[in-house]
Amino acid sequence: MSDVVEIRDLAVSFATDAGQVQAVDGVTLSVHPGEVLAVVGESGSGKTVTAKTILGLLPETARIRGAVMLTSKDGASEGDVVQMSGQRLRQVRGRDVAMVFQEPSTALNPVYPVGWQIIEGLRAHGKYTKAEARAKAIDVLRRVGIPDPEERIDHYPHQFSGGQKQRIVIAQALVLDPGVIVADEPTTALDVTVQAEILDLLRRCRDEFGAAIVLITHNMGVVADLADRVAVMYQGKLVEQAPVRELFANPREPYTQQLLAAVPRIGEGLARAHERAARRSDGWAEQTPVVEAKGLRISYPGRFRQPDFLAVDGVDLAIRPGEVLGLVGESGSGKTTIGRAIAGLTKVTGGSLEVLGVQMHGVHERDFRPVRSKIGFVFQDPATSFNPLLTIAECVAEPLVVHGRAADAQDARTRVDELLEAVQLPRAFGARFPHELSGGQRQRASLARALALDPELLIADEPTSALDVSVQARVLDLFDELHRELGFAALFISHDLAVVDMLADRIAVLWRGRLVEEGTGDEVLGSPKHPYTQRLLASLPVPDPVEQAERRAELERLRQADRAS
Repeated sequence: MSDVVEIRDLAVSFATDAGQVQAVDGVTLSVHPGEVLAVVGESGSGKTVTAKTILGLLPETARIRGAVMLTSKDGASEGDVVQMSGQRLRQVRGRDVAMVFQEPSTALNPVYPVGWQIIEGLRAHGKYTKAEARAKAIDVLRRVGIPDPEERIDHYPHQFSGGQKQRIVIAQALVLDPGVIVADEPTTALDVTVQAEILDLLRRCRDEFGAAIVLITHNMGVVADLADRVAVMYQGKLVEQAPVRELFANPREPYTQQLLAAVPRIGEGLARAHERAARRSDGWAEQTPVVEAKGLRISYPGRFRQPDFLAVDGVDLAIRPGEVLGLVGESGSGKTTIGRAIAGLTKVTGGSLEVLGVQMHGVHERDFRPVRSKIGFVFQDPATSFNPLLTIAECVAEPLVVHGRAADAQDARTRVDELLEAVQLPRAFGARFPHELSGGQRQRASLARALALDPELLIADEPTSALDVSVQARVLDLFDELHRELGFAALFISHDLAVVDMLADRIAVLWRGRLVEEGTGDEVLGSPKHPYTQRLLASLPVPDPVEQAERRAELERLRQADRAS
């Protein structure tokens, strides 16, 4: 059969106040039937713009040259998406090509049940009775792994976990049996175990449904696990494409080599850990911990006569001065709850938690307020943690103003400029608004804000989860450099084991609110003892297609052992 998608000399530019911005420049690509084509590159490389062109989803400000030929799954019809009318585009979207968006929470309508949203696509493209459409929606929910689909079809998006919402978005794409699915960062911000399940589901989309997949991602481990062929984009141009094993084994272009070199790998953190240990003074291990938890319990009160939910159950951990503790585990394991409790943002309901000499169980705000200035917090998504109406300089100055170190943002400007330079942002960026910075630049500004008060303790909650590999590498190097210079203690929360291995002195593994394993990176990741840690490690995709195939087989063996027990 002919290619289901053929892109010929595609060029896309956008009209802005500053003039034309060239997003895609002369890209030629093809997608074969039943193939997974991964399009990779850093933020701003043009990969998402290229993918959205396949569905005709670009805004009116876009100027498009070239052709995007789309062929139906049965080969009966073909057309150029660039030249299609709005009516014709509505006919091919969903039926010939469907899209899985990056963030399912925003892709799903919160006021309609998920079943209604799946059936909406069926109503738009065919004549189905209510019973037929409902039966088809239940069937596709079952096939993507939603439990009890007959009941859950009537549930709303907020009643599903993040991984289940991603499955529902994939079900929406599959319900009309399209020839091509465009998946835009489908595993971003998902923990490794859920990510492995979504990758298995996408593999089934190819094998059972016969759909070709255009996978947009910055995770090279995901590429190694799922892709048949890889196309690498840089500054709007296609710089290299090759079969996945060939590209990882022998990348030709310097940019591809840099991209692969930037990927963190398990075991690389050992040398850094030895360097940090060598810099420490004698008797460091006997110093009073900055954070010490003993039998820590945190529960959330139940609503509508539901029992309380125990999020953290009897956790013991300690963070010494200048130490980085990595906290890992899947979504719902209690990582963020512990981080928020240490920062005084969530109440402790049992056990003991001492932070900088203050007992957090039953603490009053007036007792904890003097300690707040000694704690910095780097949030997972700086785009939502920054006030969009304030400039970056005003956002970074906020802690200084709140804690009385400066009268206003203008008074704090000298300190703000120092902080921006420390996180490798030009001073001129202080006059910009958050939306005018890239994801990596916003995350650096968030780090500058967290360091504004020279904290003794820094809590970083998934600070690199949504960054592409090259930007992530720069942010991690920056974090390591600032830690070396300033010597703060840190709690680094992440679901990426390789990232934690690079930065942390010790790693603590949480599972269902309990601490199941703790030790150095070499101990926890080199020879994990708890079955959950073993499963977590096997779920992490590595940037090597040959090794990843072996790891996938090992993960399946662990799953079967779990089911048998």
